[in-house]
Amino acid sequence: MTSPTTKPTTQLEKKDRCGNLPHRPRVLLGKMGLDGHDRGVKLIARALRDSGVHVIYSGLWQTPRSLAISARDEDADMVACSMMSNSHLVLVPRLMEEMTAVGRPDLIVDVGGIIPQVDIQAMHDCGVRRVYHTGTSMIDIVDAARSATTKLEQLSNKTNNTTASLARNISLVELGIEVDATRKRPAVVVGITGSPGAGKSTLSASMAAECVQRGGRLAIVAYDPMSPISSGALLGDRLRVDFNTVDEDVFYRSLARVGEDYTTLPSILELIGGAGFDHVLVETVGAGQSDVAIRDVVDKTAVVLVPGMGDAVQMDKAGILEIADVFVVNKADYEGEGALVKELLDIAGDREIFETIATQGKGIVELLSSLLPE
Repeated sequence: MTSPTTKPTTQLEKKDRCGNLPHRPRVLLGKMGLDGHDRGVKLIARALRDSGVHVIYSGLWQTPRSLAISARDEDADMVACSMMSNSHLVLVPRLMEEMTAVGRPDLIVDVGGIIPQVDIQAMHDCGVRRVYHTGTSMIDIVDAARSATTKLEQLSNKTNNTTASLARNISLVELGIEVDATRKRPAVVVGITGSPGAGKSTLSASMAAECVQRGGRLAIVAYDPMSPISSGALLGDRLRVDFNTVDEDVFYRSLARVGEDYTTLPSILELIGGAGFDHVLVETVGAGQSDVAIRDVVDKTAVVLVPGMGDAVQMDKAGILEIADVFVVNKADYEGEGALVKELLDIAGDREIFETIATQGKGIVELLSSLLPE
């Protein structure tokens, strides 16, 4: 018996339903236009994750172009558009056009939500594979992701879009498959690490926006945790980046991990450099006191902290602080900021300490100038 989307996802047993596929399905969930209803799409995201799918959630208020860029860069097997604002006849055809413009007209697009019966044929005519209505079972949605997942191969013979080829090559490297591509180590690779909730994603997004404003280009590789039960993952960090502003000047790729496994990262960085990106930020999974492996793969490490993380004893025993080339006190408007900076001054030596409020862009210019000098 399937579970309708109106019931809690806890009624869908958490287990790996995708382990027999050529690779983990990557599904991009997106909402275009002014639609602010996201409860349903979040329920679907959890159900997919709990079934072994790697779900990329792009957030609210996407444009057709920003969603197309996300689909390409994440090398999604399927784009699932939630449409609840009666704008599907305008936005979905534009999305299909943008998919072609960014070099991936072949990507599968499914649409769900409030779609009148009389409009279903128009959706199919513009290239949509399937249309789902409210009440569709969670298992049906999982099966849609499974059916979209096929064996991957390089795109170099199918597209002349460098970024599309890069995105696919990263997928292949993640699977342990050798690829024929230009390789070059980027000029500067910065690791952004710290505890969960420290604001690493917002900090990376703010630095990306500042980099583009300066006329530069930047790549971000963001790691999120993988479920030890279903092997699924909810990859939601890219929603912090405003792709309506940065467009294609920021390449953003989300990846899932259990623990600190950076085995494929050196190859991924070389592919990114070979595609023309000289500066890369690598955002780690929310790190504990002993999560320090990122230091061996990057050129600089920025450790992000927030006020209230603990007393002086906690500060002294946190091994993660030893790997910092730069300390970032984010959310510097929080109570306890002064005490945290004082504690850091005792251990920092000649290492710089930056205070930022990433949500407001404060301190970002100075931090970026230190990490990625012009």
